[in-house]
Amino acid sequence: MPIKILLVDDNENNLLSMEVALEKGNYVFFRANSGREALRILLHEEDFSLILLDVKMPIMDGYETAELIYQRDKLQQIPIIFITAHDYEEAAMFKGYQTGAVDFIRKPFNAEILRSKVAVFAELYRKNQLLRKQEEKLQAINADLLRLNRELEQRVLDRTVALENLNQELQALNISKDKFLSVMSHDLRNPLTALLASSGKLNEDPENLSPGQVKQLSQIIHRTSNKLLNQLNEVIEWAKKQSSKTSFNPQKIRLATGAEESMEVLKPNAHQKKINLQNHIPKDMEVMADPLMLRSIVQNLITNAIKYTPEGGLVRLSAKIEGQMACIFVEDTGIGMAAETKARLFNTDQKSLSGTNNEQGSGLGLLLVSDFVTQHGGKIGVESTPGAGTTICFTIPVIQLDNA
Repeated sequence: MPIKILLVDDNENNLLSMEVALEKGNYVFFRANSGREALRILLHEEDFSLILLDVKMPIMDGYETAELIYQRDKLQQIPIIFITAHDYEEAAMFKGYQTGAVDFIRKPFNAEILRSKVAVFAELYRKNQLLRKQEEKLQAINADLLRLNRELEQRVLDRTVALENLNQELQALNISKDKFLSVMSHDLRNPLTALLASSGKLNEDPENLSPGQVKQLSQIIHRTSNKLLNQLNEVIEWAKKQSSKTSFNPQKIRLATGAEESMEVLKPNAHQKKINLQNHIPKDMEVMADPLMLRSIVQNLITNAIKYTPEGGLVRLSAKIEGQMACIFVEDTGIGMAAETKARLFNTDQKSLSGTNNEQGSGLGLLLVSDFVTQHGGKIGVESTPGAGTTICFTIPVIQLDNA
């Protein structure tokens, strides 16, 4: 790197003498015969490593020139050595250092001393330049590290978001699995129970059964088998839709008819306990509901009502319109439930539900009921008194008669 030195003296011979003394140092010299010319050079040239400045010059002396030089921020780092023909008087030296001088050399100068002092500042300049380049490299490395760190943080963030999305998908799949298991459990187990009961009775003592009884049992088996096949096909189609956004498919349904179809497959279960199933839903009431979900809601609630109702009891369906919703009631004359059981009946954190008669279920059926009702924009609630029965009410959108 070039070492540029500015020589300032009003005497041309002094400028030449300094160049001759320093010529072996491979320096690049710039000459100025006055302070004004020195300032002009400094306006156009940069990166001087040293200024050798004569103190005594006409118009503008060395001290004034030094003050003007150091008024510019970019020139304040250039060291100045004053060249003076006077003795080193304390006042003069103080003034020189006050204006920014780093050293003094007396005329006539000793060439060795001049070379030595200039070499010190030249070497200092080289090291400063090296340090500056190292600092620039470090800054560039630091900038690269910051960029890489930001990229890494972004990649980690993207990966985290992807993992969270995957986790949500897995949770959704797990919920769909639970829903599927619950539908299979409640929608298909009950018809199978009816089939087993009817076929079992038919096989126990067929010789003692009258032709009318055999025909009645065979009709139950045939009718229930067809309904079981239809429900199985519907459940399979519903399970396929669970991985898509189209699993909720509301349609206009005549509520009494839909409820009767759901009750039909449960009549054998009720018959075993001599429970009277009644459907008091108005014949003309229509709702907007997903057929499979509505059937699952009704069958789940009736199944539980039958389970917890003693022999000879009553399970009754009814409905009324409140605003834009149909309120559907499933009432029983069963054993009822305590306040603690009511509080956790539809709790999504509750994985097992126990009846007061020590019967137990998975709890998934009621959780599924709550989920299906919520998807319809409805609500579900329970009223129960131990020993006096239970009433569960759920709401779904109704189609007003004047709009039907």
